[in-house]
This record gives sequence, structure tokens and C-alpha cells, in this order.
Amino acid sequence: METLLSLSIALFVGLMMTRVLKPLKLPSVTAYLIAGVAVGPYCLGALGIHGIGFNSHENVAEFGLISEVALGFIAFAIGNEFRLSQLRQTGRQATIVGIVQALVATLFVDVALIVLHLFLGDRLPISTAITLGAIATATAPAATLMVVRQYKAKGKLTDILLPVVALDDAVGLIVFAVSFGVAMALHNGSFDLISIVVEPVLEIVLSLILGAFMGWVLTQLEKMFNSNSNRLSLTIVFVFLTVALSMIEFEVGGVHVHFSSLLVCMMLGTMFCNLCPLSHDLMERADKWTAPLFALFFVLSGAELELSVFTEISVILIGIVYILFRSLGKYCGAYISAAAAGCDDTIKKYLGITLLPQAGVALGMCVTASAKMGEDGDLIRNIVLFAVLVYELFGPMMTRDALQKAGDIQPKSEEVLNRRENKLKEAHEKKHGHHR
Repeated sequence: METLLSLSIALFVGLMMTRVLKPLKLPSVTAYLIAGVAVGPYCLGALGIHGIGFNSHENVAEFGLISEVALGFIAFAIGNEFRLSQLRQTGRQATIVGIVQALVATLFVDVALIVLHLFLGDRLPISTAITLGAIATATAPAATLMVVRQYKAKGKLTDILLPVVALDDAVGLIVFAVSFGVAMALHNGSFDLISIVVEPVLEIVLSLILGAFMGWVLTQLEKMFNSNSNRLSLTIVFVFLTVALSMIEFEVGGVHVHFSSLLVCMMLGTMFCNLCPLSHDLMERADKWTAPLFALFFVLSGAELELSVFTEISVILIGIVYILFRSLGKYCGAYISAAAAGCDDTIKKYLGITLLPQAGVALGMCVTASAKMGEDGDLIRNIVLFAVLVYELFGPMMTRDALQKAGDIQPKSEEVLNRRENKLKEAHEKKHGHHR
């Protein structure tokens, strides 16, 4: 009972928060995250009433399966943006931008934190600086996708944004594996070629193979059903199944083999949208089914935000430097690479701003670092948590504003507003006519 009560209250508070903050014109993602803080350990959870809020971060972590499934559907939806018809137009540009902006963000953060190391000394080891530089590559696909969907963004910027965000995660995994391998060598005094080169390459290749296979199987099985409801159910089942399979880990000859659920589900979506002729219609139906799941995901993400990081001055200082130089690196990297790829001026100007949100992938990276680097790992975790708190609360707003200025988000026309008003009037008249 307590589990259902906690989840229902969390979702209810999230939905109500979108109404409370509506006058401020904040994106729903931001409202959900703020609602998460409200039901988390620092607000409602602190009351200690079972079922009313989450009383600890461990309590929030118990619902990790919901977050895993939600991320699977988010990755699946982003994979559906990789339609060959669109990639012929933006594929080359997205590839160039996706790689360059990630590497430039890493370079900017590495240089800034290594310079800061000269002043802070052992409080910020070089191994920690290098690891944080690698984590800087990651962009949160969830927040970006939610903003695009909420405002029905369409245009040249949106067309290149989603493929870049998807590619960003693949590049981030490689950069993190290499950088973290170097950081561990500095930290422990040993160099492990397998963890630096072999394992990350295997993770990406095997993830893409598994996702492609599951996508092909899904498309073949869809042919057995005539009802769109059954096809939708099958699609949902396959996302669940793919998320489950991507959690499998094992060792072969000393090599640790595991999958990236984001990459696997993205590839599932890519195969599905290119092989299944009904994919567009099924995705529209799936969007309605997943709306409350995504809302709950962001509320839980908000509840996980660690506000105690504000108590350490050194964490705040390093965090501010990390945020500023990552943001600068993302913007400059996107601008330079978009110009080199021959993108429009609007893309050059605004793409970097839309790449600022950071959450799930970065947190996954810092968990790895925290587990293997002791106290230095704890410092990395706190800095990333501080950055995620800032990026998740302000990133969606900046993404929305950038899409608006680029012309991808259009204000609702008077015709649409009048139509809504007429519908409300008709409903009101029917109600009162019924009472008479």
C-alpha cells in the first residue's frame, strides 16, 4: 500500500506543480523536478509519515526500475528520430556536431579543472579533474525529448538536435572509458588497456547489435497482428524486454561485458521506425501511454537531487567552474562544428544551448567513479550532483527558449485558441442545459 501511495502522491504533486508554475511559463520537466524536491527527503519526506513523500534517497532508489523503464522508452523514442529519409539530410551534420561538441566540452573542463588543481592542490587531484572532464560529454536525452514533445517543436534545429543527443551518449561512453582509465592509472599507478579500449568498444558494438536484433524481431512479429492495439502492446512489451536484456553482465576471459540500455533501446527504435511501415502511428499512440511514466520519472529524478552538496564550499567552487566551462565547451563546440558542417545560422547560434541538460548518463558515470576512487570518487559524485541540480532545473527552460528563438516552437495561433474557447463554451452550455 505504501508503495502505491508514495507513487500516486508523487505523480499527483508533479501534475499539480505544472498548474502552480504555469503562470511562470516553465517547461513541465522543470515543474516535475521541483515537485520531486517537494516530495523528497528534504521536504515532505522529512515529516516521516509512511507513504507521504520519500524519507531518504535509499527510499527513492527502491523505484529505480521505473527510471530504467522510462529511460528505455525515452531512448526508444529518440531512436525513432533516426529515419533514413531524415538522416540523408542531417546525418553528416549530426555526426560531425555530435562528436566535436562532446570532445570540446571535455577539453574545456579538463583544462579549467587542471588549472584549478594548481590552486587547490590535493583537494582536486588531476585524476578527478580528468574524470569530470569525461563526464562533461554527457547530455540528458530525457529532458530534451520532453521539451520537444511538450511544445511540439519542429524545424531544422529540432531535426539535428535529437540525433546529436543520441550520438552524444555513444561518444560520451568512449571518452569516459578512456579518460577514466587514465585517471585510474594516475590514481592507482597501474594502466589497464582492456578497461580503457576493449570494454567500451565492446559495450557500444554489442549494444548496437542487440538493439538491431530486437528491432528486427519486433518488426517481424508486428506482421502477425492486424489490430493496432495489439501492435502497440507488443511494442511496449519489447521495450520492457530490451531494457531487461540490456541489464545482463558477464565476463569472458577477464573482459567485463555489459550493455548500454540507452544505446540498445535507441537502436531498437531506429530499426523499428525504418522497417515497420506503421511505426509513426504506433509511436503517436505510445506517446500517450508513456506520458504519466515520463512524468513520474522526472518527479523521482527530482527527489534524488542531493541538496546537501550546498554545504561544502569546495564542492560549490569546483561545481561552478565545471558548469561554466562545460556550458562554454558545449556551446563553442556546437557552434564551430555546425559552421564546419555547413549548418544554418540558427543552428550554429542555438544548438549548443539545447545540449546543456545533464542527468542520467552523467550520474551513471559518476557512480562508476565513486565505486572505484574512494574519497576522490565521493568528490566527483558531489560535484556531478551539484551540476545536475543546476542543469536539470534551468536546462529545460534554456532549451525551450533556444527552440523558440530558432523558430521551431510556434506560438499557438488565434484559430487554435478560439477553437479551444468555443469547445469550453459548448461544454458549459451543454452542462447547464442538462441541469435545466
